[in-house]
Amino acid sequence: MVEFHHFRNQNILSQGVTLSKNKKIEVKGTEVTVYRESKDDYISLTDIARFKNSDAIDDLIRSWIRNRNTIEFLGIWEQLYNSDFNPVEFDGFKKEAGLNSFSMTPKQWIEKTNAIGIISKAGRYGGTFAHKDIAFEFASWISVEFKLYLIKEFQRFKDEEQKQLGWDIRRNLTKINYRIHTDAIKENLIPPTLSKAQISIVYATEADILNMALFGKTAKQWRDENPKETGNIRDFANVSQLVCLSNLENLNAHFIGEQIPQSERLVKLNTIAIQQMKLLLDDGRMLRLE
Repeated sequence: MVEFHHFRNQNILSQGVTLSKNKKIEVKGTEVTVYRESKDDYISLTDIARFKNSDAIDDLIRSWIRNRNTIEFLGIWEQLYNSDFNPVEFDGFKKEAGLNSFSMTPKQWIEKTNAIGIISKAGRYGGTFAHKDIAFEFASWISVEFKLYLIKEFQRFKDEEQKQLGWDIRRNLTKINYRIHTDAIKENLIPPTLSKAQISIVYATEADILNMALFGKTAKQWRDENPKETGNIRDFANVSQLVCLSNLENLNAHFIGEQIPQSERLVKLNTIAIQQMKLLLDDGRMLRLE
């Protein structure tokens, strides 16, 4: 059984689903909703059907789900990813599928088989949603061309999501270590009688110690060289530089605790930065994160 992070059945029927983190992607002029619940992406079948015929959305979904090939596909998918799937009901549906008298709706499929791959949600922002594997299959039934464009736009969306996630992790790592760094300055360098203005000067000086060690210039020098850029010198650092900067911040906090003079710290940090950047730039794994 493949592990799959899924909804319990009582959470996926009409009143139980909260469509969190909704995103929209545009596919051939049609907006398609994508949202994530836990670690899984679900795509709106309602929006996909709207591309084919906006006046017969429910009819299209029902026609697709009653198809014998669809029933078999859904059943195999559920058996792979859903330990609570009801195979007895599935076998019954599979035998009836294809007959003129056979009818099926997403809600019936969910209730009878305890399925997790399709979600039925009532209300203004509701509709029928399906795990991306199933949504791509439905899109293929609607239009092979639309399916290919949907996959392309979905992948573009996921790539952007991963880039943003990676950037947030890197920035947060630097912020956490900066807190360690500034706490060390408070404890070891700032006498209680210093004014707020004096405290800010100490912070700025310590930040520029790290900038000089890693970038060879202060924040002001970088701004003077790049007057049209927004942000600061660290916003334009690559992955290797941000990793190195994170390490330097920890080391500088340790050196401050040992009361090493600023000039000596700068020499030590610059030597360490040169060594670490050589190692990081030779590491293929770091290059793949750029």
